[in-house]
Amino acid sequence: MNSPSNGFNNESDESANPSLSPLDTASSEPKKGPLSFLSGSITSLSFSLLSLFISKKIVLYFSIHTPNYSSPIAQSIASGFKTLIIGISFLATFTFGFIGLGLFLVFIRSLIEGNKQKTD
Repeated sequence: MNSPSNGFNNESDESANPSLSPLDTASSEPKKGPLSFLSGSITSLSFSLLSLFISKKIVLYFSIHTPNYSSPIAQSIASGFKTLIIGISFLATFTFGFIGLGLFLVFIRSLIEGNKQKTD
């Protein structure tokens, strides 16, 4: 009897076909090479520079356009919002830069390990 397919596997389906395990599919994927690390590093560092440029523009905009509200609550909300936006923009800059630096270090390490494997 055919059961309707809803996208979920039953436990009996997994035990009936033991050759398809999640560990087997992960080991058949090709290994990442140095070129992959280098391209990821360049991409992340370029996003970091773009985020830095945008962050500087945001700080410049908020320094020129200061909010002037008569209500202290509105002034507090505007100040908090400004701080949040500036913080998020610089957080993106730091995150992309840190990832780019890390990928570049992994790229260098993969080159060194590649030379060690060739000489062994």
